Amino acid sequence: MCPNCDDFARTVLLLGQLALYGDTEGADFDFIEIVGASLAASLPEPPPGTFPPGFDPNSGPPYPG
Repeated sequence: MCPNCDDFARTVLLLGQLALYGDTEGADFDFIEIVGASLAASLPEPPPGTFPPGFDPNSGPPYPG
């Protein structure tokens, strides 16, 4: 197993749990914004084989805003 696989999977799981928390009543959106940005920034490189060969994440449409 690759060295980043566990970290990548754990970070993606935490981002998913944070998204679910955001749908709960009384969620703290300041917390979600801060922790979500930190988790996204700490996301390691995806494990090999996550994307097809030749995939370029920068080749899509421009991000709106």
